Amino acid sequence: MATPRTVACPQCGAAVEWTEASQWRPFCSERCKLIDFGGWASESYRIAVPDESDADAELVDPPVDVTRERR
Repeated sequence: MATPRTVACPQCGAAVEWTEASQWRPFCSERCKLIDFGGWASESYRIAVPDESDADAELVDPPVDVTRERR
């Protein structure tokens, strides 16, 4: 029988077996899961978003000369 994969709890770093028996995986306990959830709920964790001014500059097409006729 293969040994189960072990991962580190994202909150405290404790070893957690990645099996169906590990109810709170990837966390080691409900406590660590709730601490992590609280961080997201209080907006302590954030996903970086590019500056709107930088994003808008990339989306703008270069000017087109409409006075020139196509052949």
